[in-house]
Amino acid sequence: MVVELWETLKETITAYTGLSPAAFFTVLALAFAVYQVVSGFFVSPEEHRPRSTEDFPQPEPLPPPVQLGEITEEELKQYDGSDSKKPLLMAIKGQIYDVSQSRMFYGPGGPYALFAGKDASRALAKMSFEESDLTGDISGLGPFELDALQDWEYKFMSKYVKVGTIQKNDGEGGKESADSEPSTNAAAGEEASPVTHVETSTSTEEKKEETTTEKKDDVANGDAAKED
Repeated sequence: MVVELWETLKETITAYTGLSPAAFFTVLALAFAVYQVVSGFFVSPEEHRPRSTEDFPQPEPLPPPVQLGEITEEELKQYDGSDSKKPLLMAIKGQIYDVSQSRMFYGPGGPYALFAGKDASRALAKMSFEESDLTGDISGLGPFELDALQDWEYKFMSKYVKVGTIQKNDGEGGKESADSEPSTNAAAGEEASPVTHVETSTSTEEKKEETTTEKKDDVANGDAAKED
């Protein structure tokens, strides 16, 4: 089929141009080369200048990470990437990291955007995208899940800058204070015990001395009565 088409094309070229196929294609190539040379005289040099990197828009440099100190989980939600002027933050085990350099992963539209602005320790350990797992509570996790969470933490520590910590709930602080009060009272009781023992010993000795004195007085009175 291809051979028949080639033979037909050669016969057509010879019939219409009077040239052999080789001569026809040679003339065609020369005509294209002449066109390229001639057109170059009518085109400005700037159109032939290779485009440099300056012609492409450069991404803005990321601002340096800002240390936030201790903030609440509610305040952390403000850094979920919805505001491009704010850094993109994420927490693991209560430690907050600036993940702005990986906005394509943790920013809006990214595969891990659900974790931004939250302590996603439990979700990372379980590799879960459930809303109920977007918490820093890691109680009840198995050893394999804890190992996975540890790997995530090492990755974040080596790649991102730590900028703060999540503030603990007031309830936990109150519980600690309540637990510490019995200990303080017990310690006070222990300190008071020796004093009480000393006071008891002193009162006992005083009673003994009073009893001895009374006996001596009775004896003296009895001797005086005999002399009379």
